[in-house]
Amino acid sequence: MKNARNYLLLGSLIIFFGLSDITQAEEELRFPGDPPDHKVVYQFNTADEATQKAILFSVGAMLRKWGDNISIVVVGIGPGLHILAKNPGRPVSEETRQRVSSLAQYGVKFQACGNTMKALKWTEKDMLPFANVVEVGASALMELQEQGYAYISW
Repeated sequence: MKNARNYLLLGSLIIFFGLSDITQAEEELRFPGDPPDHKVVYQFNTADEATQKAILFSVGAMLRKWGDNISIVVVGIGPGLHILAKNPGRPVSEETRQRVSSLAQYGVKFQACGNTMKALKWTEKDMLPFANVVEVGASALMELQEQGYAYISW
């Protein structure tokens, strides 16, 4: 009888610890549509190519590190808005244009400041198809921070 109790206890412990490992593994799985654990917004307000490349490199590094467990938004304001234009009014290198398009394909959201667009007399038709026009870029930065996005500026 004592051996039966020991086997029952041992079996219970195996099941308990075995199931707890399965439960822990299930908690680590991410499914499409699950909200990400990490959120970051980048302020993109420069025409300086070296700074643009540094920001875009950082965005790519965050994607490589967190994969689908991060939501990234890049808000184009002022001179930085030109990276989102079909025909930029300022020089934007082909490398930068390709990198922006590639990041958009990987789920990075790009927002274009409507205030800056008005100053340039641009409309939504002037922007790349993946650019989401927001009324005021600075307001979008604030609102995203209020939603828990970490704010990154160069």
